[in-house]
Amino acid sequence: MTLLRVAALVSMLALFLSGCQVMQRISDGAYRNAIADGATRELSARGVHLKGRPDCTMDSGESESLVRVRCTARTRAGEPVTITGTATEADTDHPREVYVIEVAGREAVRTTCLGPSCG
Repeated sequence: MTLLRVAALVSMLALFLSGCQVMQRISDGAYRNAIADGATRELSARGVHLKGRPDCTMDSGESESLVRVRCTARTRAGEPVTITGTATEADTDHPREVYVIEVAGREAVRTTCLGPSCG
C-alpha cells in the first residue's frame, strides 16, 4: 500500500470516527432536551411551574446499557427541583426507564417515561 493510500485511509477513518462522536453528542443533547421538556410538562400539569429550563447532565460511562441523567431547576417560588433518571438496557430497542422528580426534597413524580413520545 502506498503512503498516499495509507494517508487517505487514515483521513477517512478519522472523519468517520469524528462523525460518530458528533452523532453521539447530538443524541445525548436530544435525550437531555426530551427529559427537560418532559419534566417541565409533568410538573406544569401538577401546577408546579419552573423559572427556566432544567439543566441536565448525563453519565453513560459505566456501560452502553446503562444511562443516568440528572437535571436541576427551580420553581417560580424558588424551590429546588431535581430530576433523576436511569435507563437500563439502553442499548436495546426496549430500554427500561425510571424517572423521579423531586420538588423541595419531596417526590412529586415517578414515571417510566418523560418526553414527547409519552402517552
